[in-house]
Amino acid sequence: MMRRPLLAANWKMYKTLSEMESYVSAFLGLVSGITDRDIMLAPNYTCLGDMVSLLDGTHVVVAAQNVFYEEEGAFTGEISPLMLVDIGVGSVIIGHSERRHIFHEDDELINRKMKSAISHGLCPILCIGETLEERESGETTKVLARQLSRGLKGLRERDMKEIVVAYEPVWAIGTGRTATMDQIQEAHRVIRERIQDMAREDIAENLRILYGGSVKPVNVKEIMSLEDVDGALVGGASLEPESFAQIVRFEEN
Repeated sequence: MMRRPLLAANWKMYKTLSEMESYVSAFLGLVSGITDRDIMLAPNYTCLGDMVSLLDGTHVVVAAQNVFYEEEGAFTGEISPLMLVDIGVGSVIIGHSERRHIFHEDDELINRKMKSAISHGLCPILCIGETLEERESGETTKVLARQLSRGLKGLRERDMKEIVVAYEPVWAIGTGRTATMDQIQEAHRVIRERIQDMAREDIAENLRILYGGSVKPVNVKEIMSLEDVDGALVGGASLEPESFAQIVRFEEN
């Protein structure tokens, strides 16, 4: 079964408003006419509303990098799903390794964010992945299964149809070190099989699983050729419009 590719850019804490505007202006020209895949940009919060306006009517969609689970309240510094929907955001990244390991978000918190995002009509991209120590200890499958079962706990089958999963080995994010093709395919297969156990075979077969971890123009074509890889969540290589456009046009590399 063919799944529609998704190429997503996670800008992390980069780019001012003017830098974002220049990027979008250049990027749209580089990816014009592409209609057989989904293209997503996830900027920082100060750029989010303006980017939604700039991309209105285009084939490029906007995602937030994080979300809180309450609609409103005394939660200084947080952004609610209601606020994201209000400005036209349709997707959100949840559980990125930097949120887990720098800001100590655990699976329970991530699960609350997943449920809240879905209940507000946001498509969540759930990030999971093992550390180098877990990989070397042979615990990758166990870690992925745990993060999936806890992160998706309580979701209905119809909810599972609305999510995207991103496999990001922590040891390959921002390090220049990329997992081997065998390691990537095996992890994605484990994820799809685990989703099948949690839901139904057709839901697992239709689930889009992205790879994230030092994805670049030079390796994206090979990564995208893997059976269970349906796209990429790109960090550093997405910060230049020419670089990310090459990734979006992966088959041309």
